[in-house]
Amino acid sequence: MEPPVVSRDRLDDWTLVDETTEHPFAAGPVSVTAGTVRYERETPPPRPFFFASRLRISPDTRPNPALTRLVESRAREGFRDRLADRGIVDVGRRDDRDLAVDDPGASRATLSVFHANCEVDGDRVPIEALLAVWERGEYLLAGGAYPTGDGFEATRQSVLALVRGVRPPGVDGGDDARER
Repeated sequence: MEPPVVSRDRLDDWTLVDETTEHPFAAGPVSVTAGTVRYERETPPPRPFFFASRLRISPDTRPNPALTRLVESRAREGFRDRLADRGIVDVGRRDDRDLAVDDPGASRATLSVFHANCEVDGDRVPIEALLAVWERGEYLLAGGAYPTGDGFEATRQSVLALVRGVRPPGVDGGDDARER
């Protein structure tokens, strides 16, 4: 499944490290397929990362309020698991807020903010992680994590700009970074 589009002009110092199609959920006749891209910054550990996913729900189901709540809940659980896979622990959800995305045809995103820690060379490094979920005829997820030390605010703003610029394939809004 084709992942969402991330605008090339927002990826100045981010490197594509992975593109996958996964099946994160299946129960009876219902299944979810996710097309995902992941980018990292070349820095000493812990490396900041950014991801964007596009979900396909089968059987084909249009977004609705009940489904949106379920997708948001499952996305937060999956995001916690992904953070743990990267050695990020003590993950606590701080708050949820609305976030406007750059696509005028999309809903507002629900942005969840997490604080956590990562051990690097015996030291605990504080981490902030962001997860946004919204719909544009289908569900899109985007977010990332980064240390809260030096360069924190610039990295945070870069991740937020990337999140806001994600869109489904075929929707105008900038150059697709995967076309390089």
